[in-house]
Amino acid sequence: MATLSGPKLPAVAVRERSNFGYRLMLVFSFLYYFRPEDIIPGLASLHLAKVAAGLAVLALLLGTKKGWPRKAPLELKLTLAIFAWAALSIPFAYWRGGSFDVVIWGLSKAVILSLTLILTVSYPFQLRRLLFVQTFGVTLMTIASILVNHKLQGRLAGMGEGLLSNPNDLAMNIALNWPLCLAFLLAARGPGKKIFWGAGLLAMVYAVMATYSRAGFMALSLAIVLCLWEFGVRGKRFLLLAGAVLCGLALLVAVPQNYSKRLATLAGKFQEGDLDNGSSEARRELLVKSLKITVTHPIFGVGPGNFQAYTGLWRVTHNTYTELSSECGIPALILFLLLMGRAFRSIAQARKKLRGSPDRELQLYGGALWVALAAYVLGAFFASTAYELFPYYLFSYTALLYRIVDQQTVERSPDTRKKAAAIRPRAYAQV
Repeated sequence: MATLSGPKLPAVAVRERSNFGYRLMLVFSFLYYFRPEDIIPGLASLHLAKVAAGLAVLALLLGTKKGWPRKAPLELKLTLAIFAWAALSIPFAYWRGGSFDVVIWGLSKAVILSLTLILTVSYPFQLRRLLFVQTFGVTLMTIASILVNHKLQGRLAGMGEGLLSNPNDLAMNIALNWPLCLAFLLAARGPGKKIFWGAGLLAMVYAVMATYSRAGFMALSLAIVLCLWEFGVRGKRFLLLAGAVLCGLALLVAVPQNYSKRLATLAGKFQEGDLDNGSSEARRELLVKSLKITVTHPIFGVGPGNFQAYTGLWRVTHNTYTELSSECGIPALILFLLLMGRAFRSIAQARKKLRGSPDRELQLYGGALWVALAAYVLGAFFASTAYELFPYYLFSYTALLYRIVDQQTVERSPDTRKKAAAIRPRAYAQV
């Protein structure tokens, strides 16, 4: 008598390898966004950053046991193209050694990240866990920074020397994760979780103000406005709108000293005590120099990471778009813009397919990722993030969400259900 047909051992082994690779990516994401060595004494000697990099490579090796995806998302192909063009520009760099380090030890992680996520994430709960680890990590780091550094003079900075240690980087990442924090609040069940995410939202807003980051202020302001529209007006959550007004009034009491003067510098109004210290003029100078370099080195730029050395100013461009055009050439900028455009298209298609879907959480994450993308587009004008990992996390999430939603749509289609119903009786007939 024949037995029920089941998965073959090699397929099980492949699935287990993929699951292990996914778990390693969770650990890597946790270490990337929440650096425990910056908070817990004694962990610095463990070099967890290097451990995290090793985990990312290991996750890629395990994830590729499934083989290259038959239909690799365009986001992945464009990320690979950006890496390839940056690598191609190394021989033409002003300082080849510096460009080599930026591309091989920096930008390559974006390729590893994108490829591994595509290979190991297939289900909604997997995407949710990744989003949770990231948002939870940024929220905890924000709260820890406020508790530890709030009494220090000057601008609020993150803990240690990690991703969020710089005030501008901290503010930028808060702006990108604020919509996800709100999504988790709306999806939370139980008062404890709601209180945590609600407190996190307020702490994030205060932290952005305490960093005195003008780019962070603009990105977060856009994120809040779009969230209120997406989740409050369109989602008909009018209590959310009322709560936002009350929280806004409460935060007015906590506005840091001279914060209005700091924001006034956005319009070119400089006053004593605005903490500008000539940074606005310096950034204008950096913008002009980066544009001039783009014109004189339009194909390969001056080399990835070489803007500081080439200009002799030893400052980054503070603009992701001109960072790419001046250091890697206009083709790299075009590829990056195509990547951003593709991410918007993927999230738009996913949200369209989610209309009427019973999966409420995926709808929330779709809206939050759309808002985060919009906030990043604005924030990237004032921050150098071309070789950082967090933009590529965001782009990969949009590809994953679209793939998951598209698969759910196929599985719910009448034709798929008919085929499944026709196959099931034949399978049992073999018993």
